[in-house]
Amino acid sequence: MKRLTLLLGTLALALPQAAFARGTFDPSEEFNQHPWLPIHLGPLDLSVTKAVAYLWLGALLTIALGLFVMRVKFTGKSVGRRAAVGETIYEIAQVQVAEQGLPTKGIKRWFPYVATLMLFIWVVNIIGFIPLPLSDQKFTIFGVKLPTLGIYAATSSLSVTLALALMTFVFTHVEGFRNNGGWGYLKSWIPEVPKALLPLIVPLEVLGQFMRLISLSVRLFANMLAGHMLILTFLGLIFVLQSVIVAVIAVPAAIAFYLFEVVIVVSIQAFIFAALSAIYIGSAIEPQQH
Repeated sequence: MKRLTLLLGTLALALPQAAFARGTFDPSEEFNQHPWLPIHLGPLDLSVTKAVAYLWLGALLTIALGLFVMRVKFTGKSVGRRAAVGETIYEIAQVQVAEQGLPTKGIKRWFPYVATLMLFIWVVNIIGFIPLPLSDQKFTIFGVKLPTLGIYAATSSLSVTLALALMTFVFTHVEGFRNNGGWGYLKSWIPEVPKALLPLIVPLEVLGQFMRLISLSVRLFANMLAGHMLILTFLGLIFVLQSVIVAVIAVPAAIAFYLFEVVIVVSIQAFIFAALSAIYIGSAIEPQQH
């Protein structure tokens, strides 16, 4: 009962204060990027936004988690559990991600990348479900404006997931050219078909390479955005309709979606992104094996 009460309180804190004040709530507003620190280099916008803040926090926590479970030496009973967590993370990254997608000669070079990618995305995803004072909305207490608590995942921004996918896309083709040469790698894209079909097949294969970039980024973006939108929408209905009956339905539904996202979606999406990255890079290193 205490855990349920804590969870309900956490979800309530995640809602903007404006929802309580006006009785209205637009969940899409939570995903708008307002510049906190405007930085413009010509046409390039490098402004610090909420997404950037979450990425910075995610990077710091990823480093801290890696050091905590892999590097720091512990004494006492806690060493067993922490070592077990570290070994589990390492085993998943090594056996289920790197060895399944990368050829033997590519594991040493690319295991650190796919392992870090998996851990970083998982951390960014999970902190997206923890109410943090990193909201664009403010409330005033004793004359001081403070940010409200809110839930937001940086991976629910397409620009973030596209940047992550672009790294894998570039590394894939760099490895392809490095291991097979320019012509050898490009030729590996084309399946063995009658020459008459080549004018049709070649554009499709080239398009398929770019579709990897799109599918990799959109899959993560869409899953994280949909999860947050559902949770915020269900809770927002309580204040929009101002009905106890709605709350009886909306709160359990929001809790169910919240638990589903935290327990299942967060980890699955991090794993899939890293696993597909390993497969793409591995297929470029040894295209004849895929």
